[in-house]
Amino acid sequence: MVDYVVTQRAPARMRARAREASLLRRLDWVLLATVVAIVGYGLWAIDGITKLDVAGDPDFYVKRQAAYALLGAVGLIVALLIDPQLYRRHSKIVFGALIAMLLLVPVIGVEVRNTRRWIELGAFQFQPSEFGKLLIILFLAAFLADRGKRIADGRTVLTATGLAFVPMSLVFWQPDLGTAVVYAAALWATLFVAGTRWVHLSVLLGVAALVAVVVLWAAPAAGVQILADYQHDRLTGFLNPSENPQGSTYNITQSTTAVGAGGLDGRGVSGATQTSGNYLPEHHTDFVFASLAEQRGFFGVSILLLLYLLLIWRAIKVITYATDAYSATVAGGIAFVFLVQIFINVGMTIGMAPITGIPLPFVSSGGSSMVVNLAAVGVLQAICVRRR
Repeated sequence: MVDYVVTQRAPARMRARAREASLLRRLDWVLLATVVAIVGYGLWAIDGITKLDVAGDPDFYVKRQAAYALLGAVGLIVALLIDPQLYRRHSKIVFGALIAMLLLVPVIGVEVRNTRRWIELGAFQFQPSEFGKLLIILFLAAFLADRGKRIADGRTVLTATGLAFVPMSLVFWQPDLGTAVVYAAALWATLFVAGTRWVHLSVLLGVAALVAVVVLWAAPAAGVQILADYQHDRLTGFLNPSENPQGSTYNITQSTTAVGAGGLDGRGVSGATQTSGNYLPEHHTDFVFASLAEQRGFFGVSILLLLYLLLIWRAIKVITYATDAYSATVAGGIAFVFLVQIFINVGMTIGMAPITGIPLPFVSSGGSSMVVNLAAVGVLQAICVRRR
């Protein structure tokens, strides 16, 4: 009897090992190595940028960021093991979880600098809108994939836009304009990859431009201020950066000064006075790219940008691995959201985009961003390992 049980278990163990070996072979190792390199590079950058931030504990921020990276690695592994089709079958639950988290923010969220974006869990805080960047992609991809050939119908596009508008508006009123823009980018990307007609995409872009004109010009001219005062100042400061360098344009002035001071090879940790002297605000979060440019120069940021380029290329390549429209749309949405966040964060530090609170993926100090970005990479890998 014992011999029979042993002989039955042996083939089961062999099949399990074969599945594990197949899983490892099908991983996109270039994508995984690129992400590991970016996270490691980001930890090295944070270590130098925050050396003088906490008296008596120069490694405070880098140790905390490393802990977030380990937690994110767990999220990556969990996302890898989950079949993406599970999100499609339970897309309503995904959307419900997204809306529930965003509705909880104004009720139990903590207020920081006149914004309410975080929820406290004991000694930790998490930002639901960051997790929403992945959840909205998973939901919209399922919504569009389930409609198949009806994707060319204008009503499908209108419905998808209306559904996406709900979380976008909830985030906008936190207020968090930057994340709302990322949600809009996720909508546009999923529609594009799913096969929406160009005329519908063009109309959508036209409506977005019209909304921007109303919010930025028409409504204020009529005495209706939609944006918060600091948001309005940031946008006007972007259009006229020399308007008030000691006031509304202080951040962008200090940021461009830091980037320019870095030169080709940087000023080092001790010589980067913009960062070490705290002239550059939020130098380990929003303006981490500017601090890196000051300390490590053009060569230092070029390495990071090349790694990002490799990341986007491999994320786009995952679309070709997808076995169905849903997986392809998810991969396309994740790749485009990564690209938009990188472009906006880097752009705002050099004066090419308005200042927003969008973090630099895998580099800016913060737990929510790190965990959700690594989980998104896990979803991409889950699509890879299930390809034919």
